[in-house]
Amino acid sequence: MSKIVYYSFKDLEKLKLELHHLITNERISISKQIAEARDKGDLSENAEYDAAKEAQGLLEMKIAELESKIASARVIDTSKLAKDKVLLYSHVEIKNVTTGSILKYTLVPESESNIVEKKISVSSPIGKGLLGKKVGEIAKINIPSGMIDFEILNISR
Repeated sequence: MSKIVYYSFKDLEKLKLELHHLITNERISISKQIAEARDKGDLSENAEYDAAKEAQGLLEMKIAELESKIASARVIDTSKLAKDKVLLYSHVEIKNVTTGSILKYTLVPESESNIVEKKISVSSPIGKGLLGKKVGEIAKINIPSGMIDFEILNISR
């Protein structure tokens, strides 16, 4: 059985839309490519056929992966989460106590992390260190380069 992964309603809908697109559009497109390649004759020396079959295998793998994610997904109603401490889907503003630099992140499940969008995983060292903290508290976080202290400046949803 797959492990349970938490999603916001919006992010779960994105997964469902992607799955729907893969099944209704991509699967049909690859089937047509296979049929066209098959019509060209000898399959043993048909590179187009081999490429289309490989693409079909990769697509089916991705579809199975998305179906598994959706089956094990649990939706979190972010509007009902406490706003006074750092939790999943919290937007946090933190200050590096040593350098004074201010950072803003959103804590998300590992599957949604994206550092470019400033979304960090709750299972990352920084995410784990921030969980449960309240405004004004200092989070002592052990990262590969050593220990860093972050002060929680703001928490929002």
